Amino acid sequence: MKASGLFLVWSEVPTDNDEDFNRWYNEEHLADLVAIPGVLNAARYEAVSGSPKYLAAYELTNPEVRDTPEYQEHLIKPSDWSNRVNLQGIATRLIQNNYRQIYPTDVSAEVAGSDMAPVLQVGRMSIPEDLEDEWNAFYNSTYAPNYATVPGCIRFRRYALYKGHGPKYSVVYEFENENVSQTPEWFATREKSGGSLGDLYPRMSHDDGSPGVYKKVFQL
Repeated sequence: MKASGLFLVWSEVPTDNDEDFNRWYNEEHLADLVAIPGVLNAARYEAVSGSPKYLAAYELTNPEVRDTPEYQEHLIKPSDWSNRVNLQGIATRLIQNNYRQIYPTDVSAEVAGSDMAPVLQVGRMSIPEDLEDEWNAFYNSTYAPNYATVPGCIRFRRYALYKGHGPKYSVVYEFENENVSQTPEWFATREKSGGSLGDLYPRMSHDDGSPGVYKKVFQL
């Protein structure tokens, strides 16, 4: 299930912590969050390219779900295992971004009923304010829709940051496999659009490790 909110958590942890970290996420943490009203679905992904290494994706009814008393209770009353893992303390890099979908402006019935994708390509981007309107219009009308026609690309959704580390904008492409954005069709589509976004908008910037391709490794 999907709606207009998306909470993405990227993390890097020391190798020595990997085993307990992954068991905690898979055996307790994901289930605890999905049990909260408004958290519709969740899955964990691991980087094929880009960084940080781990990505947890939570589909929310809307981004305000994380402001509700039920969600806040989870944050202020962590489990014993959560305290032992201490993600905030052990992570060498941690990005927690809560987003609102901005394009498409509505969530279709097809998208709402869809499962977590096998692969995500996620970009985290900033653009100067004086270029925002032009950049967003081009992204929505041309750039991302062109990529959506590439074989293996299921769909795309664009987001603006509600709360988190930033940058302000994110794009999430859902793929059937991890090679979609390395195919001749993908590169040809980029040329059809006029080149990469960085070439077209030199003042746009990606966050470190963005864009990243992430393969699903666990889902409830």
